[in-house]
Amino acid sequence: MNQLALYQPADVRQIDAAAIERCGIPGYVLMQRAAAAAYQEAVQRWPAASRWVVLAGLGNNGGDGIELARLARADGRNVQLLLGGDPASLTGAAAEAWAAWQADDGPSPANELGDLHPEDLVVDALFGIGLSRPVEGRAARWIEAVVAAKVPVLSLDCPSGLDASSGQMLGPAIRAAVTVTFIARKLGLYLADGPDCVGEVVLADCDVPPAAFDAVEPAAQLLGPRALRQTWPTRTTHQHKGHFGHVLIVGGQAGMPGAVLMAARAALRSGAGLVSVATHPAHAALLPLAQPELMSHAMDDPAALVDLIEPATAVVCGPGLGQSEWARTLLETVCVSAGPRAVVLDADALNLLASSPVDLPERSVLTPHPGEAARLLGTTTANVQADRLRALSALVARSGRAVVLKGAGSWVGAPGERPSLCVAGNPGMGTGGMGDVLSGLLGAALAGPMRAGALAPLVGGAVLAHALAGDEAADRLGQAGLLPSDLIASLPNIIPRP
Repeated sequence: MNQLALYQPADVRQIDAAAIERCGIPGYVLMQRAAAAAYQEAVQRWPAASRWVVLAGLGNNGGDGIELARLARADGRNVQLLLGGDPASLTGAAAEAWAAWQADDGPSPANELGDLHPEDLVVDALFGIGLSRPVEGRAARWIEAVVAAKVPVLSLDCPSGLDASSGQMLGPAIRAAVTVTFIARKLGLYLADGPDCVGEVVLADCDVPPAAFDAVEPAAQLLGPRALRQTWPTRTTHQHKGHFGHVLIVGGQAGMPGAVLMAARAALRSGAGLVSVATHPAHAALLPLAQPELMSHAMDDPAALVDLIEPATAVVCGPGLGQSEWARTLLETVCVSAGPRAVVLDADALNLLASSPVDLPERSVLTPHPGEAARLLGTTTANVQADRLRALSALVARSGRAVVLKGAGSWVGAPGERPSLCVAGNPGMGTGGMGDVLSGLLGAALAGPMRAGALAPLVGGAVLAHALAGDEAADRLGQAGLLPSDLIASLPNIIPRP
């Protein structure tokens, strides 16, 4: 199975059913495997927990919790089991787990949650992926008490109170330190409120055979380390700067040279063989003083841009571009003259497109943040953020081009390609100029030796490298005050080495 694939809960239920019916694995055996994996994770992380408080519902997720409680008790742990109703209501594998608990002389479950202490570990097995309506009653009170107590929580499959499909909170929701999700990753763990609820996500595949996955397709996938090597393959002895591409950065209206400078520096640090800048005459001569490796060209006459596009293998248009007539003419020239080259459209290039669309080159990549995405879609930023995957799909459908929807959890999409999600990155990257760095990084990735290949994998690799460089920089310097230049300095530690 693909360890990075993201599935809708209904599809995971279909996989579970196939494992039982087609692959011959009894449901209770799957439950035992899930509980054992979660128990081992808990023991490794909280070996000194003084009490294990297990909150179990009446479905299969509750069965997972009962089985985990049985394992913990057999291992000599101090276990308190709370059940969300009459155990006679348990059916199937969950009923088998309850029978095993009773056979081991497990005590009757408590009805009410008492005081919680910092030394306790709470195991959340109330709802899993089965929740489809707001939490209420006793379960809501338990969840609110756990959240208020600020004790460590291990959630089984999905934090209770979270919709495993949409990622929306359905009333009060658990804030887990770790979520062990079973069989396959659920999409909702990574959407909307999901990242705030799940903590660290650990996948336990429960040894489900690949054949159980045959009838379903993932809804999306996570970006992983392989994306970096796809984008930056090992260099060979006889390659030279021509192999690594020529990036042209177009932007930097009067008074805004910093954006193109950061984009150009990022392209250089991301392995581009050559980097040129087409920018406003007011500062064109200054850029090589700040970065002597750059070739800087003053754009008095936008028609001169055509000659600069010709030797380039990728174009980045938008950093510091502005929205003047000068800016619009440059954007239109890029779109008309790019031909088969990849074109990264960022920042004000996107704002210009939103106000007056133009025909986009076939190998365009749009890189909006949520506000720019809202303008391109004619909606609000809140609507974009409420369902980022849907917004990505709408942007790809409307433009017919590859799209990076930036933000906390950047999404990559392209026509005919499965969406990819980047879960790396940190809040310290929320400062002006980070998008300019990404645009330069994308330019280098799309200009380089893999430039003739499909766009989406190269874009995904660049997005992941950007996020990982942000994490590396934050590890060195902290998140507060993190600068785009700090991220650029981290790129050599992220780009794969020969």
